[in-house]
Amino acid sequence: MNEYLKKVELANLWMRAYYEKDEPLASDEEYDKLIRELKEFEAQNPNLISKDSPTQKIAPVIQSKFKKNKHLSKMWSMEDVFDEVELRAWAKRARCEEGFFIEPKFDGASLNLLYENGTLVSAATRGDGEVGEDVSLNVKEIESIPQNIPYKGKIEIRGEVVILKEDFEKLNEKRAKEGLNLFANPRNAASGSLRQLDTGITKERNLKFYPWGVGENSLHFETHSELMHFVRELGFLKDEFVKLCVNLDEVLLCYKELLALRDLKPMMMDGMVVRVDKLALCKELGFTVKYPKFMAAFKFPALEKSTRLIGVSLQVGRSGVVTPVAVLEPVNLDGVMVKSASLHNFDEIERLDIRIKDSVSVIRSGDVIPKITRVFKERRGEDAVKIERPKFCPECESELLDEGALIKCQNLDCRARLVNSIIYFVSKKCLNIDGLGESIVELLYEKQKIRTIESIFYLKSQDFEGLEGFKEKKISKLLSAIEAAKTCPLYRFITALGIEHIGEVAAKKLALSFDKEWHKKSFEEYKNLEGFGEQMALSLAEFARVNEARIEAFYKLLNLQNEQQEINTQSEFYEKTFVITGTLSRPREEFKAQIEALGGKVSSSVSKKTHFVLFGEDAGSKLQKARELGVRCIEEAEFNAMVKI
Repeated sequence: MNEYLKKVELANLWMRAYYEKDEPLASDEEYDKLIRELKEFEAQNPNLISKDSPTQKIAPVIQSKFKKNKHLSKMWSMEDVFDEVELRAWAKRARCEEGFFIEPKFDGASLNLLYENGTLVSAATRGDGEVGEDVSLNVKEIESIPQNIPYKGKIEIRGEVVILKEDFEKLNEKRAKEGLNLFANPRNAASGSLRQLDTGITKERNLKFYPWGVGENSLHFETHSELMHFVRELGFLKDEFVKLCVNLDEVLLCYKELLALRDLKPMMMDGMVVRVDKLALCKELGFTVKYPKFMAAFKFPALEKSTRLIGVSLQVGRSGVVTPVAVLEPVNLDGVMVKSASLHNFDEIERLDIRIKDSVSVIRSGDVIPKITRVFKERRGEDAVKIERPKFCPECESELLDEGALIKCQNLDCRARLVNSIIYFVSKKCLNIDGLGESIVELLYEKQKIRTIESIFYLKSQDFEGLEGFKEKKISKLLSAIEAAKTCPLYRFITALGIEHIGEVAAKKLALSFDKEWHKKSFEEYKNLEGFGEQMALSLAEFARVNEARIEAFYKLLNLQNEQQEINTQSEFYEKTFVITGTLSRPREEFKAQIEALGGKVSSSVSKKTHFVLFGEDAGSKLQKARELGVRCIEEAEFNAMVKI
C-alpha cells in the first residue's frame, strides 16, 4: 500500500509539471508506465483506490495567471491502447465490431472554442475537463481558427493546437540565441505558446488548430463522421488521413499506414484516434469516471524515452573539430536500441547543465541521429559528475584549440582527421566507392596500406593478402570499384574534398560556374555566386589557396567529368529554385535529380526567392507559406508535363 501511495504522489507531481508548467519531469513512456502500474494495483484492490490517484482525474486542478472558464459540456481524456490485443479488448467493451472512425492523434494542446450566433465568443484550454483557462485573446491571433462561422447555433468545437516541426525548430533556435530554456517538444511549445500574457508571442509562433470533436451543440447527425465533415466545412483545417473503417482489421491496416507517415507529417503525432462512428451507440455506452467508453487512443511506439547518461566520448572529425557524444544506458526507441546521442558541442553541454549519471530524455525521429532534449535536474543524485572541456586530442594527444563553441585538433597528421577524411571521400554522396566502407578504411590504415586519400587509387591486389575477410573475388570487385570511381562528375569530387561550408549543392554551383578552374578564383568571385555567403567564400578561398597543387595532382589521377555543362540554358527550370514538399509517387531524390539536370536547384525552405513549389499529399506549412508569398505551386502532373515525361 505504501508503494502504491508513493506512486500516486509521483504521478501527481509529474502530471502537474506536464499540465501546469509545460516542463515535464518524465518522458511520456515513463508516465504511461507509471499510470498503468497504478491501474493494475487499483483493479486488484478496488477498496484501496486513493481519491488523489490521477486515474480518477482528467487533469490536475488548474492554477495559473489566466481567469477560469467553465466548459458547457465536459472535456474528456481518452483511454490509451498500445497493441492489437488491447485494441480488441477495448472494442469488446465498447460492444462494437464494425463502423470505426479513425484520424491522427496530434501531439499538442487541447482547446475548446465556443461559437454563438456564428461568432467566436470564448476559448479555453482543457484544464481539469470541467474548467479550463480562458485564452480567448490569444486564440484570436491563430489564423487557422475562424472568428466567424456560417452556423448560427450555439456550439463548442474542440480540437488540438499544434506547432509544426519546422516552426518548433526555429523557435528553439531563437530561444537558444536569447539564452532561454528550450521547449522539450512541440507539444509543450504549443501549450506554452497558447498560454502567453503577450498575445503577440502567440501570433508569431504560427500555431495551427485541427478540430476533432464537439461539446455542447444542437446538431442532429447519426454518425460522428458526418458531424466532423460538417464542422470542417465551417472553415477549419482538415488532415487528409481521416477515414471510416468497416472493422478492426481495417483499423489495424490504417494504423500501420499512419505509423509509416509519422516522419512525413509536418506536425508531431503520437498515435491514432479510434472511435465508434454511430452517435446513438456512443450515447448508450457513456463514460467511465475519466474516459468515454466509445473512443480510444491507439498509441504509437514512443520515440522519446528517458534513460541515464553514463559517459561522454569524444569524436574527431575530418576538419579536426572535437564533438562530444553522449554514452547512454541502452534504450529501445521504436525498435532501435539507442546507446548514444548527439551533444553538439561543449557550449551546449554547459547550456543544458548536463552531467554524467543524470536522467535525460532522448528523442529520435526517423533516421535522424538521436539527441538529448531535456535533463531532469530534479532527479539528479549527489554522484553526478560535471563534464569538463577537453584540453588534449583523444586520438593524437596534441593540444586542442578552444574557440568557444568549437574545440579543434590542429594536428594535420592526426589519425582521426585523416581516416574520417578518407571515409567521407569514398562515401556514397562523394566518389561512391562500393565496398570501401568505414571498417575497411580503418583496417587498411591500421595495416599501413593507405596513408593519404590519394593512396586509395594505388592499391593493388597484394595489399589485401593476409587481411581477414578478403578473398580473390572480393579484392577484384573492390579494385574494379576504385578504378570506376576515377571517372566521376566534377561536383562529386569537389564535395568529396570536405571543404567547410561547401556541400553538394554548392559544389554543383562551382562546377557549373567555373568548370575545372573552380579552385583558381578569388574571394569576390566566390562571394558573387548565387547562394554563397561570406563564410562560404572565405572557407573556399582559403582551401583553394592551401590545396591548389594537390587539386592539380588529383586532376592527373582522376578523369573528372563536368556533366552540368550539358544543361539546357533554355529550360524553364534553368537557374530556378524549387522546394519539394508532401508525399509524391517517387522518391524526392528522383525529382531533385531531374530539376538539377535541367539547370534548377532544390532548396529546403520557401522564401521570396523560390520560383516553384512541387507539392504532393499532406503538404503542410511550406505549401501554405508559398501561397502566401505568391510562389507558383505545382502538382506532380504539371511537373511531369513541364519536363515532358
